[in-house]
Amino acid sequence: MEEKKYSGVLILAETEHGKVHRVAYELLNKGRMIADACGESLSCLLLAPDTFEMSACSELCQRGADQVYVMKSAAFRHPEEVLFAQNVVSFIEEKRPDTVLVGATHLGRSLAPRVAAALGTGLTADCTDLQVDADGNLEQIRPAFSDNILAHIKTVTRPQMATVRYKEFQEAPVNDGAQIEIREIAPYIEENQSVKIEKTVSIGDMDITDAEVVVAGGRGIRKEEDLALLQELADLLGGQVGVSRALVDAGMAPSSIQVGYSGNRVKPKVYIACGISGAPQHLAGMKEADVIIAVNNDPSAPIFNIADYGFVGDLYEVLPQLTEHFRKDGQADER
Repeated sequence: MEEKKYSGVLILAETEHGKVHRVAYELLNKGRMIADACGESLSCLLLAPDTFEMSACSELCQRGADQVYVMKSAAFRHPEEVLFAQNVVSFIEEKRPDTVLVGATHLGRSLAPRVAAALGTGLTADCTDLQVDADGNLEQIRPAFSDNILAHIKTVTRPQMATVRYKEFQEAPVNDGAQIEIREIAPYIEENQSVKIEKTVSIGDMDITDAEVVVAGGRGIRKEEDLALLQELADLLGGQVGVSRALVDAGMAPSSIQVGYSGNRVKPKVYIACGISGAPQHLAGMKEADVIIAVNNDPSAPIFNIADYGFVGDLYEVLPQLTEHFRKDGQADER
């Protein structure tokens, strides 16, 4: 019997707070382009908790997916990567998609390498663009050498796998007249004997990548307690606190709020950089903010080259004045 060929584009969607993570809508944009260029179908696979509402999957079809496959189980209430990977690998081995796209979320970055290794195929991480060459092969494009070059990578094995950063592409538009095809399928495995979840710890309901205002601190922050200065301003503006890698490496902040090439990519309306010099690795994660405000005591700091507004001075003096200014401005609006 002839072996089934690889065909089609598969997007691994994920859930967050009971909803489909919006990175899936961005992947559908590029996924649809790739599928159309190759004359193939576009599908989504979603591993969801047993309480997940199936109707929430309709938007995946409205944004371009030809089929949506949903595995529901109480075992998927927590993102346990080993269990998730076993189910995804079994699904891919059965359906044999030619291309697999994964969002570079906290889960995706841990899940995709496990899946690729189990399948014996290549994986390109943190892509900033995806194209199709004349032979129908996927060109995976990502920055390299501190953003100094763009590497164009092709995978010789199948499936071709890539992770794409959240907020890298525009979301696929909604087509209310699209055909809805959602198939609920049984999990291949619902228990991982090697892992036991003792408890879960929340890091907050808001993901820093969704924040419209980010107040970030870098090496200019002297001690962990001083992050309260950033938090006060962030709370006042309805935003989130972010940090550079230096503070994470120093143990002063969790990696979940790190902004930069090795952290999160953010596109807020306002980004306030406090004591951040502006290394290329950090700029890669925030340079597309609508408005950038920089506070640094070094007038030659690279951050000022991309800042819309800059304050040359000690953040311990400037930041309280900024906070007071916005507080008074808010009180004036209330009056």
